[in-house]
Amino acid sequence: MSKIRAAITGVEGYLPDYVLTNQELETIVDTSDEWITTRTGIKERRILKGEGKGTSVMASAAVKGLLEKTGTKAEEIDLIICATVTPDMVFPSTANLVSAEVGAVNAFSYDISAACSGFIYALTTGSQFIESGLYRKVIVIGADKMSSIIDYEDRTTCIIFGDGAGAVLLEPTTEEVGIMDSIHKSDGNGAEFLQMKAGGSRYPASHETVDNRWHYARQDGATVFKFAVTNMADYAAKIMERNSLSSDEVAWLVPHQANKRIIDATANRMGLTDEKVMMNISRYGNTTSGTIPLLLWDYESQLKKGDNLILAAFGGGFTWGAIYVKWAYGAN
Repeated sequence: MSKIRAAITGVEGYLPDYVLTNQELETIVDTSDEWITTRTGIKERRILKGEGKGTSVMASAAVKGLLEKTGTKAEEIDLIICATVTPDMVFPSTANLVSAEVGAVNAFSYDISAACSGFIYALTTGSQFIESGLYRKVIVIGADKMSSIIDYEDRTTCIIFGDGAGAVLLEPTTEEVGIMDSIHKSDGNGAEFLQMKAGGSRYPASHETVDNRWHYARQDGATVFKFAVTNMADYAAKIMERNSLSSDEVAWLVPHQANKRIIDATANRMGLTDEKVMMNISRYGNTTSGTIPLLLWDYESQLKKGDNLILAAFGGGFTWGAIYVKWAYGAN
């Protein structure tokens, strides 16, 4: 009997209309377009505006577009997993809200929180439900409204992050395509270097936590950069080695869009030229869980059936990993 794999059979993204440029940031904090571009590669990012609009607004829009594009009925969906660190509320989960909004009345749903590695964690998790034979249609979302937890007085973080969402449909296949392999790691000792201190059970919201600005994401940029460069690059290379893939056989690197220098280091470690690296950081910034599905959405028209893709990410926690995907559709 042929092995069942989970294949990505569709991808869709959503970006808010508002564009926050480096030039506008120059009027908010002590920074410059040249400083931001040189250090991060970012020129602009999207921001979700509007009273009461949370991550589910973007995630639902991406899922609705995905259902329409793939000709899938909402009631056919078995499971929805949403990777996010900016849920609309502590509970119910953002995935629950999306399920209700899109009419996925037969699906169960839940969130995964793994910071910038959230989408690849969720993709591997979703693929297991397909491979087991339990489900036939699984939607995996990566979505974050980072503007909701960013301090626009802190120039080390506010220049980096943006808002956005992407979603993929997973379905079973017996062809030699789909999610082929994955490696995931984490190290909680990294918590002190990248975190949002308050808002959980350790430091619930209070007058003190608000005054201390503990409800914003903070990072030790130099330490995070060092760990990200090492682990993203090493594990992208490890998954190539484990599957006997040469750099010539890899069609695309699909890297988390945290920083252009980290992306370049990962590509160099894998022996890949710039032409094989998906990149949209200059236009969207770091959308956390949203970066990888948004890349797949942007580059979908360039993908061919059988293309070997390496998805790689590093996030707060620390969390990191890589997935080997053999693309399941497109022109031959």
